[in-house]
Amino acid sequence: PNSCVVLLSKTVNFDQTNIFTVVSSANISIIDNLGNTWTLVESPPGTYTNAAIQAVSGRTYTMTVASQGMTYTAISSVPSPVNIDTLIEDSLNTGFGTVTKNIYVEVLFNDPVGIANYYRFVEVVNGYTKTNIFLANDFLRDGETITDNLINRDSTLNPGDSVMVYLQSIDTNAFNYYREFNQLLNRGGQLATPANPTNDFNNGALGEFSAFTVRSKTIVIH
Repeated sequence: PNSCVVLLSKTVNFDQTNIFTVVSSANISIIDNLGNTWTLVESPPGTYTNAAIQAVSGRTYTMTVASQGMTYTAISSVPSPVNIDTLIEDSLNTGFGTVTKNIYVEVLFNDPVGIANYYRFVEVVNGYTKTNIFLANDFLRDGETITDNLINRDSTLNPGDSVMVYLQSIDTNAFNYYREFNQLLNRGGQLATPANPTNDFNNGALGEFSAFTVRSKTIVIH
């Protein structure tokens, strides 16, 4: 409940400041494969929500956005949730000359057998949601116990930090979007020609629509 949020804005040119003009007065609805329909309400401007929607495993959802004489659609399927078994505190030594310790969290979970699974991890440290993109899939490890680390080489966790990890079970489209988006971010100035990640929407719109299940667990760093 209260977990359906759509952000709508205009794009800017690649060499412009990332200040995006929000789009108001759009008509946004979501319908599932059983025919259930929800209308989203705008508040504040450019943000559209509906507190009644909760993703159900096995269903497919279509979002329709009607704005300024155009209609855009995107589709997302909801996988079954996967529970986090354990969060593990670990560290690695970094730096040159003076060795520093980078503390991070490892996520251990059991992958369902016989199903292609795609995962996104979201890390919340002391109530602040990190912007790092952490992804995983079960390619070559279907049905196994998987351990993935959430290493951020630019920062470290500290003793006393409360870390909540969300394990999102996402579909293929969302996985490909985040993977390509992350690749573009990591290329930085080495990217000669600006490009967009694989897009969920039709009619030339850019963006990502993901309906997913999620499980979470918390650890306190010692």
